[in-house]
Amino acid sequence: METHSQRNTQQRQAVLEELRKLTSHPTAATLYEIVRRRLPKISLGTVYRNLELLTRLGTIQKLEVGGEEARYDGNVQRHGHVRCVKCGRVDDIDAPSLDLSGGTANDSGAYQLLDYRIQFLGICPQCRAGARNTGSLGKAPVEPDETANDSLQP
Repeated sequence: METHSQRNTQQRQAVLEELRKLTSHPTAATLYEIVRRRLPKISLGTVYRNLELLTRLGTIQKLEVGGEEARYDGNVQRHGHVRCVKCGRVDDIDAPSLDLSGGTANDSGAYQLLDYRIQFLGICPQCRAGARNTGSLGKAPVEPDETANDSLQP
């Protein structure tokens, strides 16, 4: 008979494998629907717990943007993200890299810099096409606020 930890290992592996198949940076709820096709008895709570554990282990990235539901990325290599201000879609994007080898930056005050994340804001191709086709801008854009800088923290 399977123990609880063995079941979690199988579930954790399924969550990780399904996430790594995606480039859409899904929310936990979206990933849950996908994993459930493979493991019908998995719960949403189990998906959340495994995503948090995989994030803490550095196996995946958790993308948190102020006011938005967290999204997850199976690619832990250094790369930037672009978020559509209309629909919330998140895609990978080539981003400039910064050299933190000195550990400090001129404008960082007393901070020792450990890491950084770059996120760009824009309008995705589908929203741009929809605005052209309907002649409207559709949903009002999400205005960046001070919490958007949370994405810069490690």
